Amino acid sequence: MKLSQGEKLILLMLCEIQEHLKIEGGTNTKLIQEAIFSGNLWGLDWGLPRVFHDTETPPEVVGETGYILAMWDRLEQSFDNLAPSDKEWLAKHAEPFGRNVRFPGFDGNDEASYINAARFLIDSLERFQHFKGRDLNAHIPTLAAHRRMLSIFDPILQQVLHRDFNAAQIAEVVAA
Repeated sequence: MKLSQGEKLILLMLCEIQEHLKIEGGTNTKLIQEAIFSGNLWGLDWGLPRVFHDTETPPEVVGETGYILAMWDRLEQSFDNLAPSDKEWLAKHAEPFGRNVRFPGFDGNDEASYINAARFLIDSLERFQHFKGRDLNAHIPTLAAHRRMLSIFDPILQQVLHRDFNAAQIAEVVAA
């Protein structure tokens, strides 16, 4: 990590302010001060890994995640509003996914940036509250399936606009 002389001074002054205000449970000011005074700024990466992680979620991942969540929100809402007879039809015609139309999440290993973006959208930005509290780790790759579904979902969405999807439309999307 590189810090300019001015940045070091600002950090030290902020540490002094935090200590003077006796803010408990905040940033480890002793670590910051020691790293600056000793010339071991690399220690901040190790000591504050949640701050210095060098991984910014790419905007395209955030956009795609939001779009996938919006698709699943619409599908789940439409499924929940189906008549029981339509749910039975869907269960028969869109096996195995038609029985319980529910967002499966993303793979925690290969699609972790999507889980991270989804959690931030749901928990921190309070979007897509329908998914709040869910385990978003599908434990299997799902991104390719979500993308296939989006290609079917988009044209149908243009047809229904603000109405729910019917059972046949849901079946078409989840079959992708």
